[in-house]
Amino acid sequence: MKIESRPILLVEDDDVDAMAVHRAFRVLRITNRLDRAENGEHALTYLHGHTLDPPCLVLLDINMPGMGGIELLRTIKDNSCGLRHIPVVVLTTSTEQQDKMESFNLGVAGYMKKPVDYQQFVETVRTIDRYWTVSEMPE
Repeated sequence: MKIESRPILLVEDDDVDAMAVHRAFRVLRITNRLDRAENGEHALTYLHGHTLDPPCLVLLDINMPGMGGIELLRTIKDNSCGLRHIPVVVLTTSTEQQDKMESFNLGVAGYMKKPVDYQQFVETVRTIDRYWTVSEMPE
């Protein structure tokens, strides 16, 4: 299945940030379906329920209620989970060095701070899209 036809999972608890990602996808004409989970538990339920149609990318916020982003990342990258191959890009407001270090130690594909300015936010999403559009992913 081509990357362009696979969904992207947005794990984001903030409705305003989720709407900004949706708007950026429309502005940039990104054709992937954008599915959303509001926390780590919902994301795991989604991922385990979409084994035949897994997302080509997970966009992950760090600071969420319940299971946060780091805990979800640990679970995704755990070999026994069967999800390790899905690339994860952290898209967060967190500037904590601990979060960055732990994310990269767990195998995150990228760590990007959410810009406050909407145009900069769109450019951040454009950068993510360009990278994954040209990346070669295993089938």
